[in-house]
Amino acid sequence: MDLEAIQQALREQGLDGWLFYDFDHRDPIAYRILGLAPGSLAKRRWYYLIPAQGSPKKLVHRIENGQLDSLPGEKREYAAWEALTRNLQEMLAPFPAIAMQYSPNNQIPYISRADAGTVELIRGFGNRVLSSADLVQQFEARWTEAALESHLEAGRRIDGIIARTFREIGRRAGGDGRTDEYAIQQFLLEQFEKENLVSDDPPLVAVNQNSGNAHYATDRERSAPIRTGDFVLLDVWAKLRQPGAVYYDVTWVGFLGERPREELRRVFGIVAAARDRAVARVQEAVRAGRTIRGWEIDRAARDLIAKSGYADSFVHRTGHSIGESVHGNGANIDDLETHEERAILPRTGFSVEPGIYLPEFGVRSEVNVYVDEREARVTGAVQREIVRIPAA
Repeated sequence: MDLEAIQQALREQGLDGWLFYDFDHRDPIAYRILGLAPGSLAKRRWYYLIPAQGSPKKLVHRIENGQLDSLPGEKREYAAWEALTRNLQEMLAPFPAIAMQYSPNNQIPYISRADAGTVELIRGFGNRVLSSADLVQQFEARWTEAALESHLEAGRRIDGIIARTFREIGRRAGGDGRTDEYAIQQFLLEQFEKENLVSDDPPLVAVNQNSGNAHYATDRERSAPIRTGDFVLLDVWAKLRQPGAVYYDVTWVGFLGERPREELRRVFGIVAAARDRAVARVQEAVRAGRTIRGWEIDRAARDLIAKSGYADSFVHRTGHSIGESVHGNGANIDDLETHEERAILPRTGFSVEPGIYLPEFGVRSEVNVYVDEREARVTGAVQREIVRIPAA
């Protein structure tokens, strides 16, 4: 935990303090930012207040009174609920405006960790409860130089795996004339193992109409065959098998045969143009030193797709924050599922992945973007046309 940096951020945002609260490990953000062991016992409520000025304060249950001993600050203990309420009220009394892991109207579900009852209790004391979303982004979403290098290395390995996977589809289709989604998913997982990559979930392999389902999940029981003339979507995300590694998350599409039909090529062209327009909007803002927010980037891609006649076929946000979890806690690229008002901060990364989903097929093209103080850049290979997969 960087106490000095947190207190400086609180002062800059005009906040009196940041209250961390947990019960039964409901707030993983608190454990990461405070540097607490995620597996520690948490069967009783604990509270940790970092004020904008002065020493932090702790409130813990007597039978778990060592829960926050690794952190600086004055400790209070409670056993009865009356003592919890009294001590918490006294602890917060000098600090009218308190940030918590709370999001008004649950607009940012990743941040909404404080339960409604706890927020009601603290507001009943007379404190204002404000969202910690900007603070969380500052201390949770920014990449170190080592994290950036881990992302770039994962990207080099995954870009290579995707190229090999398309070749493997062609090889298998040219051998006995067929393969299937599950078999190719397993091939991808074997490649992860060889390249020392890990992922929270297996990659997505979707063929033809299955690619029109934005969150189609491949498994052994639901696995469509892949044959000559088929359209294939690969959504692949993973990170290096090491502490602090950051995910790389991309989507590519291919066609098993000589030439994709005109409709496929036309829809891919629209999606790729929307992707490039969103990336360009970020790059222009960073070069100009202008703050840009997640919703603005989403609109850049979404407006182009809407003008092409596919507004109702783009059914998800344009992108998400990326970190040690594939969906990170920074600003998302979103003006559909939420109106993302958070600014894109330097040293953060996110996906840009517009898509058009139709009954016969769906096209998504996904790249990752990293922003620093001077520029925004795509961190891996960029798909410019549908991969043509010859049957070997």
